[in-house]
Amino acid sequence: MHAPENLLADCGSCFGLCCVALPFAKSSDFAVDKAAGEPCRNLRQDSRCGIHSTLREKGFPGCTVYDCFGAGQKVSQSTFAGRDWRQQPSNSSEMFAVFPIMRDLHELLWYLADARDRDSAATLHDRLSGEYAELDALTESTPEVLLSVDVSALRSRINELLLEASDLVRAEVRGKKQNYRGRDMIGAQLAGADLRGASLRGTYFIGATLRGADLRLADLIGADLRGADLRGADLRGSIFATQFQIDAAKGDGSTRLPQSVTRPNHWV
Repeated sequence: MHAPENLLADCGSCFGLCCVALPFAKSSDFAVDKAAGEPCRNLRQDSRCGIHSTLREKGFPGCTVYDCFGAGQKVSQSTFAGRDWRQQPSNSSEMFAVFPIMRDLHELLWYLADARDRDSAATLHDRLSGEYAELDALTESTPEVLLSVDVSALRSRINELLLEASDLVRAEVRGKKQNYRGRDMIGAQLAGADLRGASLRGTYFIGATLRGADLRLADLIGADLRGADLRGADLRGSIFATQFQIDAAKGDGSTRLPQSVTRPNHWV
C-alpha cells in the first residue's frame, strides 16, 4: 500500500492537538505528567514543539512514536474550519474531545485502504471500498455528529471485514502459519523466525528479539512492537503495519519495510 496523503500527519496544518488534547503520565516515555486538555510545556505559541529535534534526549520518546493518521489537520482545518483553540477558547473542549475520535476513524481508514489495495483481497474490494467511502464521509461530519459516534461498535463491524481480508492475504503463504494472536511474547527470542503469513494481531512483542525474522505477509494489526529488535527483519508486504508500530521498534538499514511506512530517523 502507498499511504493515502489524507492519512499522513501534517503537523504544519494542525494546532498541536496531540500536545494538548491527550494526557500522558511520567514514565520512560514521558518526562512529566500532563492532563488531557493541558498544553504540553514544550508546545510553543505557533503550535510547534520547542524540543522536537531532541525529544528522545529530553525524556519524551513517546512523542516520537505517536501517529495521528492525519486526524490533527483534519480536525483543525476541516471540522473546525481553521479556528485555533487559542483564538477561540470556547471551541477548545469540543475540539479536544473530537480529536481522539477522529484519530480512531482515520486509523480504521488506514486499515481499510491497506486491505483494499491488496490484489489477493479482490473479492472483497467492493465491500472494502464501500466501508471506506462511508467512513470517510463520516469524518466530514459536524463535531456534534462525531461526538456521538460509537467507535467501539464501528471498529467491531469493520474488524470482521478486515479479518476476512487478512485471511485472503495470508493465504498467499502456503502451508501452516504461526498464530500468536493476542499472546504475550514480551522479550521472546525469535531471531530468524519464519513468521510469513502469521497472525500477530494484538501480540505483545515488547522488547522481543525479531532480528532477521521473516514477517512477510504477516498480520500486524494491533501488535505491540515497542522496543522490539527488527534489525535485518523482513516486513515487506506485511498487512496493517502502521508508522507508529515501526517507530516504536528498533531497526536499522537492513530492516526491510512495507511501502506504507518510512524508515524512522532514530534508527541506526
